[in-house]
Amino acid sequence: MVKRWVLKSQGDRETVQHLADALNVDYNLANLLVQRGINTFDEAKSFFRPTLDELHDPFLMKDMDKAIDRLEIAIRNKEKILVYGDYDVDGTTAVALVFTFLKSFYNNVDFYIPDRYEEGYGISFKSVDFAAANNFSLVIVLDCGIKAVEKIAYAKSKNIDYIIADHHRPGDQLPEAVAVLDAKRPDSTYPYDELSGCGVGFKLVQAYSVRNGIPFKELEKYLDLVVVSIASDIVRITGENRILAHYGLKLVNTNPRPGIEAILKYSGINRKVKSVIDDNDYIFSRDLTISDLVFLIGPRINAAGRIESAKNSVRLLIAETIESAEKFATMINDFNTERKDLDAQTTMEAMEMILHDDRLQKAKSTVVFNPTWHKGVIGIVASRLIETYYRPTIVLTKSNGFITGSARSVKDFDVYDAVDHCSDLLEHFGGHKYAAGLSLKPENLTTFIDRFEEYVCNHIQEKMMTPEVEVDSELCLNDITKKFFRILKQFAPFGPGNMSPVFQTSNVIDTGFARTVGKNHLKLEVVHQNIRGYPIPAIAFQQSEHLEYISRNKPCRICYHIEENEWNGVVNLQLNIKDIKPMQDDERFY
Repeated sequence: MVKRWVLKSQGDRETVQHLADALNVDYNLANLLVQRGINTFDEAKSFFRPTLDELHDPFLMKDMDKAIDRLEIAIRNKEKILVYGDYDVDGTTAVALVFTFLKSFYNNVDFYIPDRYEEGYGISFKSVDFAAANNFSLVIVLDCGIKAVEKIAYAKSKNIDYIIADHHRPGDQLPEAVAVLDAKRPDSTYPYDELSGCGVGFKLVQAYSVRNGIPFKELEKYLDLVVVSIASDIVRITGENRILAHYGLKLVNTNPRPGIEAILKYSGINRKVKSVIDDNDYIFSRDLTISDLVFLIGPRINAAGRIESAKNSVRLLIAETIESAEKFATMINDFNTERKDLDAQTTMEAMEMILHDDRLQKAKSTVVFNPTWHKGVIGIVASRLIETYYRPTIVLTKSNGFITGSARSVKDFDVYDAVDHCSDLLEHFGGHKYAAGLSLKPENLTTFIDRFEEYVCNHIQEKMMTPEVEVDSELCLNDITKKFFRILKQFAPFGPGNMSPVFQTSNVIDTGFARTVGKNHLKLEVVHQNIRGYPIPAIAFQQSEHLEYISRNKPCRICYHIEENEWNGVVNLQLNIKDIKPMQDDERFY
């Protein structure tokens, strides 16, 4: 797929040079900092050495005082408390966090995860009836509920109070809950509005701890759950999230809870750790990163809710011993294997559908429907389709008499607004800019597809339909030293808002060792064409089509990440090439 390269705005030269001198770092590294809004020594210190003291006062969040007042009354009166959350990673980590915190000093508490297939997303009427039948008088809802106006009204008729702790965009009307914690609500003045659902749950327990004299040190053990949610929900890793992710990753890499430790057994990463489960050594050779949580931990936790019940994910995450966690980790890994098979089969069927439909081929959006597809994988399939057909995508199936679907988007296009434009045709919808969920009656499907496509056609720009590679700056290969990379590593944790830097280098040739490895990958050793220097190993995944050109010793332009690669115990720097373009093209960026 052709990619469009976009060079980011470069920092003011005087500001960058001043910062480089103050920090005694390479100009290119100082430029990366200025691009991230870091212009002074003190700002750089805060970026590289975040502290938990910089977290915001949780009582700055609208309704937090009301939430804590009601929670304290419930505990004082020995009321039954139900902790409720969505069935994805963000929801299950949030439930595990708040439930474990309350359970540590209060026994009259339980948790509830709705069934993806019987109840669907968010607060369900069934769950309200469950709470009433089992005498729960307070329900704490995490990672959902911000649009549950009717459900909360129904709960009030049964004398059940709700605290909603969400991070999604609200509708025109807020539910009449005891407290609605959401930094995205229109009247919010909280300094940071990009927390994950689990992050909002953490602020809730932080507030309770402040009010009741519980040392913050007691809360640090929950940060592994918070960072897994931050990574898996693809929220911005800036501000408060960066601090939480920084310390959460430290915990994951040094002393993760038994549930995370057990699931790491199946990750395939190498780091020397003694397995308590089977008394064998399994090897991790490096620290886990945000990407590892996204691709290795998150999918396994998600798999339980996709295939069976996400309650098993919560049970895994609240397990107190490695032995009890192992039982759930094994089950969840099996679910993940089954999920992969369903994902692959559904993706293949959806691709065939597009291939044989002229309308879908020519459309600016992709909306595909098959009533037999498994509801648990349609979001994944939507993302897979975007990898081939780069445009806003919705994958739909049938569940409980309704058509239900997951929407995914391309860079800079707000799919939530597109779905909202069709809201009169929907029974329910929710989400954010790049991902949304929805349900509708079968008789509205054709009209919905037409209106969604019309909205996309009228609002998407042509450039949005070509994958974009954002390039931070140009770089000479000779500037890539061990010291340079040692400082670059400290920019982590990487994610939205602080992506791993992408560099561009021109007039690059291979030293004659270019070859295909694996099925479709390109292995290189690159140098500048006219500048003396040591060759640098490089890997270009899924780009073997460039081999013929490169083998002719033709100069090219590459854009890449810099990373470490370990082989036989030896660690070297290598370039992870995102794209390759011939030098004969007139434009440097597209």
